[in-house]
Amino acid sequence: MNHPYSMDEYLQKRRSVQEALSGIRSGQRIFVGSLCGEPQHLVNTLLEQRRRYNDLEILRLFSLEGAITSSLADQEYGHDFTIRPIYEGAGSSEEIRVGRRFLCPMNAYLIPRLFRCKQLPINCALIQVSPPDQHGWMSLGISVDITKAAALAADVVVAQVNPLMPRVSGPTFLHVHDMDWIVEKEEPLLTLLEVPEPAASEEIARAVANLVEDGATSQLGLGEAYRSILQALAGKNDLGIHTQYMTDGIMELMERGVVTNRHKFLHDGMTIATGAVGSEQLYRYLDGNPAVEFHSTAHVDDPVLIMQNHRMVAINMATAIDLTGQVSTDALPQNHFAGVTAMPNFMHAAAHSVGGKAIMVMTSTTEDGKRSRIVPELESSAVTISRRDVYHVVTEYGTVNLFGKNIQERAMALISIAHPDFREELFNRAKETGLIGRERSLYESLFGIYPVHIEETRVHAGVPVTFRPMKPGDLRILQGHFYAMDEKDVTSRFFHFRTAFHQDQLESMYQIDYLKNMTIVAVMDNGMPAEQVSGVGGYGREGGKHMAEVAFSLRKEWQGKGVAGVILEKLAQAANENGIEGLVAYTSPRNASMIKLFKKLPYPVETHYDGEFFILKCLFARP
Repeated sequence: MNHPYSMDEYLQKRRSVQEALSGIRSGQRIFVGSLCGEPQHLVNTLLEQRRRYNDLEILRLFSLEGAITSSLADQEYGHDFTIRPIYEGAGSSEEIRVGRRFLCPMNAYLIPRLFRCKQLPINCALIQVSPPDQHGWMSLGISVDITKAAALAADVVVAQVNPLMPRVSGPTFLHVHDMDWIVEKEEPLLTLLEVPEPAASEEIARAVANLVEDGATSQLGLGEAYRSILQALAGKNDLGIHTQYMTDGIMELMERGVVTNRHKFLHDGMTIATGAVGSEQLYRYLDGNPAVEFHSTAHVDDPVLIMQNHRMVAINMATAIDLTGQVSTDALPQNHFAGVTAMPNFMHAAAHSVGGKAIMVMTSTTEDGKRSRIVPELESSAVTISRRDVYHVVTEYGTVNLFGKNIQERAMALISIAHPDFREELFNRAKETGLIGRERSLYESLFGIYPVHIEETRVHAGVPVTFRPMKPGDLRILQGHFYAMDEKDVTSRFFHFRTAFHQDQLESMYQIDYLKNMTIVAVMDNGMPAEQVSGVGGYGREGGKHMAEVAFSLRKEWQGKGVAGVILEKLAQAANENGIEGLVAYTSPRNASMIKLFKKLPYPVETHYDGEFFILKCLFARP
């Protein structure tokens, strides 16, 4: 600063709103503070004076439904105003279609650079700030994102000083020196309208929570299903937050001690965001809170910085995905945060973080249930995330990990989590286009409803192991499991030694409908995105009978570590839920571990020897 601050400078810059805006001229570009930080009093006055201007261009990040710039965008574009949004945001599909030609798609973390280099010159910035402190510093509060960069690059800055704007920690401050005109106006800050969540939100949230480990750092977008996801994370410990926008759900996790940020590599102990979108309670929580820092999008959305967080988890919502894994995230009604944003940065960075995960979330169908969001190919929608950066995909019908899968495996995996009404159509279309080989058959597994509730992660020998039902896309990792077994264990499992485990043979052996046939795999979390199976067990209902035969196989290094016991426990749970009366196993009399394992079940076990096999049988009706 060239000279010390005094209150006189503030008073000299104070103007009525009409006086402050009087310098705006036709043909200029006006930046408006984004989201809930929109200076409504300034923008409303500008709107009232719109007939004075020709060809004003309003530049904004994006706005919420109910914001004044949103109502401007809803109107027919004329000669007085043009809205240039950088993101697509809330609003009806028709509103989005009308204004689509003015959309300025950009990667969020590059926008401040765009302003600094004057490639998109800003004539006037309309922003909203807190009152100055004794040193003249005013906080941008809940809207730092690109607002600070825009204000510093603008020819003229008009600041609405609002006592209700919280003072938020971090580089959120501008000085009275940086302002040209100051308009004092207290008015409620914009709050986020309640977004109705889809009926499938709870199932999706449970599946996402299974992927998030204690100590992980998370990024979450805004929109449908995210509140349920945050609620599902309430059982975790020591989570961190590095995300675009702070919300009420994140605040609640911080208040409950779930979010502590203790294990973050970057900004240890701090919740990091670019701004806030939520309730008045959230804004009060942020005021002077040292545990929260807001930074520019150039910092928060930088993939090089994001990936420095260990176990970084990016959770974002897709509107469509094709069978090769390409994702579209075009804006939808009630999906506040959409379009081309920083999502690719977070997805890419999470995948490259140590122990990180990139998770794409979507409902299996459109709101009316008439169309599948998993499609043979993306046609009219732009590809937001390339297939090489898509890893975990979650719908209400389960989770698949596309990492390392070829095109056929991806197609089979995605079909398995599509809505059952569309699976046959997707399968046939994939065969027609060559995504799936013509020799592949449409087994019952593609129509079964994946039982998400059976999934569970436990620690064995110091390694997290996830126990889950097998999916149609698991044949390759199942092959790897059997080829890694030694000769003795292969003979014990198949009653003879074999050296080949072809996929078509395994597909026939492991037909799964999650009712009559169920397979549980134990997947090791060894810090690598690719899955490795430590053990597998399955049951198949015996023809015409009410019992199901069960069989196991474990890698040698995982025997005696409790994995088989959990697999059997899960199989018994599923069989009992599906109306099967009991389990039966045929084994060698010398297989003491199998006999011991079976007798640990909480049901009476009958045993007898028929001269060839030792038969173990338990009935669920007899606890």
